[in-house]
Amino acid sequence: MTDDHDPMDQDLLADDWAAALEEQAETVELEQFDAPAGKDTDQQRKLDAILDIPVTISMEVGRSQISIRNLLQLNQGSVVELDRVAGEPLDVMVNGTLVAHGEVVVVNDKFGIRLTDVISQTERIKKLR
Repeated sequence: MTDDHDPMDQDLLADDWAAALEEQAETVELEQFDAPAGKDTDQQRKLDAILDIPVTISMEVGRSQISIRNLLQLNQGSVVELDRVAGEPLDVMVNGTLVAHGEVVVVNDKFGIRLTDVISQTERIKKLR
């Protein structure tokens, strides 16, 4: 893919993104997960230990399979075609397991992802088996 967009168009697109983000500038704070009241301290301690386990979250734009020959020929400026089309949701993976789909956003010059569809707990558990 080549970048054949006019720089003026890119500036307009960036302005559109900024305006859209300002419209939806509601800051979403993650709620602190608390165990239900009435749990004994041993169960609470076990739950606290699990909640502190670090996991790796990653966003996948797409995938592609290429031969090792083609892989070795990649260099700066090479383009690898992915299995997704522009505008298709990204996959949100936790430790390699799909948990949601989302779209890229830019907030304060940093990339983020707005979740558009979260996979139900039941479906996630089924995929683990």
